[in-house]
Amino acid sequence: MEGQGEEQHPKSRIVKVDSSESWDFYVGQAANQGCPIVVHFTAAWCMPSVAMNPFLEELASSYPDVLFLTLDVDEVKEVATKLEIKAMPTFWVMRNGAPVDKLVGANPEEIRKRIDSFVQSIRVNAA
Repeated sequence: MEGQGEEQHPKSRIVKVDSSESWDFYVGQAANQGCPIVVHFTAAWCMPSVAMNPFLEELASSYPDVLFLTLDVDEVKEVATKLEIKAMPTFWVMRNGAPVDKLVGANPEEIRKRIDSFVQSIRVNAA
């Protein structure tokens, strides 16, 4: 099973945050453009978190107007600490640079439901 890893999704729609600078950049850019964000706070050692990756890829493809970010709390500790992320996986839905919903735990259907209702509310407000 060699080669089965990151290369499997060459066209990932999920952007990996690798520093506090890239966090500030993506969140700031999305806020300026009025683009909603879904953030997956993860850790390589957390199997439920890792198991959510294919599901999130699917969601990212379903919602092209939403920016999907992933942030490994061990790689970008300063952001995770500043945002008080205590458990993985944690999911945030953000708008205008601020969280509007948070969900802790690997619950795919609940995540889908919350993102869907959030995106619908934005579309209604934008219409």
